[in-house]
Amino acid sequence: MADEEQKPLPYVQETVLKKRKNNEEWAIKRREQLGQRKLRSKENRKLNFKRAEQYIKEFRNKELDLVQMKHRGKRQRLSSVVLKSNLLFIIRICGTNDMHPKTRKILHYLRLKRILAGVFVKANDGIMDMLRRVEPYVTYGYPNLKSVKELVYKKGCGKIHGQRVPLTDNNIIEQALGKYGIICIEDIVHEIATIGPHFKEVVSFLWPFKLNTTESVQGKKKLYNDGGDAGNREDHINELISKMN
Repeated sequence: MADEEQKPLPYVQETVLKKRKNNEEWAIKRREQLGQRKLRSKENRKLNFKRAEQYIKEFRNKELDLVQMKHRGKRQRLSSVVLKSNLLFIIRICGTNDMHPKTRKILHYLRLKRILAGVFVKANDGIMDMLRRVEPYVTYGYPNLKSVKELVYKKGCGKIHGQRVPLTDNNIIEQALGKYGIICIEDIVHEIATIGPHFKEVVSFLWPFKLNTTESVQGKKKLYNDGGDAGNREDHINELISKMN
C-alpha cells in the first residue's frame, strides 16, 4: 500500500503569525522586566538600609559637634586669651555633613559660607567666642601689612548690588565708600591694616576672599599647635596667606 500522502499544513494568515511572534517577544521581555524589578527591589532594600545607617551616623555626629562646641565655649571662656593684635584674618578650612546647624549658622554669620573663604575681622569678646565654637572648621591669625595688601590687590572684590565685582577701578570704590573718605584701593588697605573708624563698612563692602587650595592645609580639625590645621596660627597665618593667595 502506497504511503499516504502527507496532509498539507493548515494555512495560517500572516497577521496571526506576527501576532504570535509579538506575544512571544512580549512574554520574554516581561519576564526580563520582572527579573530586573526583583533585582532592583533587592538592591534598593540594601541601599535604604545603608542610607538609614548613614543618616543615624550623621545625626549622631551633628549632635556630637554641638556638644563639643558647647564644651569649647565653656572651657575656654574661663581663661582670658591675650591677643597680639585686634586684626584677625579667618579662613574656613573644612565643612562636612557632620556639621551641626548651629555651627553652620555661626560660620555664615562670619560670612564663611564656603571652604577656603577668608575674611578680615576685628577681634572682640563676641568674635572670639564664635571662633572658639567653630574652631575645628577655621584657622586664623594676625595678618601683617604685606598680607593685607596682597589679599586686597590680588583677590579683592567688592559687593555691588549683591554682585561680586573685582576692584579694578577706583571709581567702584569711590561710589561705594566715598562718603567715608575712602576713594581708592590703598585707602581700603590702610583702613583694614590700622582698623580705622570705618573698618566695619570696608569689610562689609569686600566680598569674602576666595583663596587657592594648598597642600599645607588638609582640613585636619586638630589644632594647629597640636599638628593639625585648625585654630589660632598667630603670625604664621601670613605664611598660609602667601601660599593661598
